[in-house]
Amino acid sequence: MQRHSIRNCLICLAAAVLLLAAGPVRAQSAPPASDYQANLAQYTQARGAYDAEASAYWDQVAEKRRIRNAKRRANEPAQIGDYVLTQPPLYSGPPRPVDPDAPGPPPSERPPVPVVADFLKAAAEQFAFVPDRPQSELEFKRAYAKAASAAGLTKDQIVGVYAFETGGNGTYDMQSGVSPTRPNAISPAIGYNQLLSTNTVSIVAEHGNQLTALLRQKAKTLNGEAKQAMERKIEGFRQMIALSRSVPQRWSHFDTLAKTTRSGWGIHAAILDRDLGPPMQVQKLLTSVKFALTKGFTKPLTAAELELMNLTGDGNGIDMVTMPQALRARVPTSNFFQQSGYERNPVARRTAMVAGLIADIEGKMRSASQSPGAKELAAAF
Repeated sequence: MQRHSIRNCLICLAAAVLLLAAGPVRAQSAPPASDYQANLAQYTQARGAYDAEASAYWDQVAEKRRIRNAKRRANEPAQIGDYVLTQPPLYSGPPRPVDPDAPGPPPSERPPVPVVADFLKAAAEQFAFVPDRPQSELEFKRAYAKAASAAGLTKDQIVGVYAFETGGNGTYDMQSGVSPTRPNAISPAIGYNQLLSTNTVSIVAEHGNQLTALLRQKAKTLNGEAKQAMERKIEGFRQMIALSRSVPQRWSHFDTLAKTTRSGWGIHAAILDRDLGPPMQVQKLLTSVKFALTKGFTKPLTAAELELMNLTGDGNGIDMVTMPQALRARVPTSNFFQQSGYERNPVARRTAMVAGLIADIEGKMRSASQSPGAKELAAAF
C-alpha cells in the first residue's frame, strides 16, 4: 500500500511539473483587447478596400446615367456602352468586431424608421391634423378605384401594382417591413402602392391645390359637426401645403423635409386619410404615365411597366421600359439605383439583370392578383 501511495504521488508530481512547464492555457491566446484590435485592423483594411472598389463602381453607374439622361433629352437612343455591364462588388471580408470595452450593445448605424404611430402623432402636434380613417378596407378600396378610374388608369394597372407592392393582401395603412411579429419598419413607404414619405411631401407641394379642391367640394355636401371637422382638416392640410412649398422644389429638399423633421413626418400622415390618400396614391402612378407620354411612349403602360417606374423612379423606369429585349438580358439592374437603394432592395439584387427584374415583377403580379385582397380591389372598379 505504501509503495502504491508513493508511486501515485510521484505520478501527480510529474503531471504538475509538466503543466507548469507548459504554462497556463489562457496565456497561450491573446487577451480580448488584443484580439479586438487585431480584428478591427483586419476589418478596417478589408472594408477600406471594398469601399474604394464600390465607390469607383457606383461613380461609374452615376456617370453612365448622366450620359443616358443627356441622350434622352436629345431624343437619342441609349447604346450598350451607356451602361455598366458588371455586377456591383460585394463585401466578403470579416464583420466589424464588437468592442469588448464598449458599454452595452453597439449603437445602430441608422436611427429607426418612424412608423404610422409616429406620423399620426407628428400630424396632430404640427398641424392639428387627424386623418379621417376609413371605416373598412373596402371603403378605401372603392375610393381608390374611383380616383384611379377618373384619372384614366385601368383596373389591370391598379390591381397589378397593388398585388406586387403588398403581396395581394395589403391594407391602406400597411407600412413596409411592419407586421404583427415585426414592429420595426424598413421604410416609411405606406399604402397600396407603397408611397414614400418623400413622395407624399412632393405630391402635397405640387398638387396641393387640386387635393384641397376635392376636400372643399366634399365640404359643400356636409352639415353640422361633419362640415366643421372637414374645415379643420382643410386648414391642417393647407398648413402642410405651405410647409412643403417653403423649401426648394427639388427631390433632395423634399427628402430632407420628409425624413428629418417632425413636420415632414406629419405630412406623410395625409396618406392615411380616406379623402386624401386615394387621390394621392393615384397621382403617384399618374405622374409615371404622363412622364412616359412625354418621352414618346404612346402605348398604354402594362401593369408591370407601370410598377417598374413606380419601383425605380420615372427616369430609370422608362429607360428599362423602352430598352430592347437584347439589352435587357445584358444590363444589370444596378444601373437604375443609387448604392443605398440597391443594397436595401432584395428584388433588384436577386434578379441581377433587367430581364430578370421584369420577369420577377410579372410573375409576382400573376400570383398575387389571385389573393383575396387583390380580388376585392378588382371588384371595387
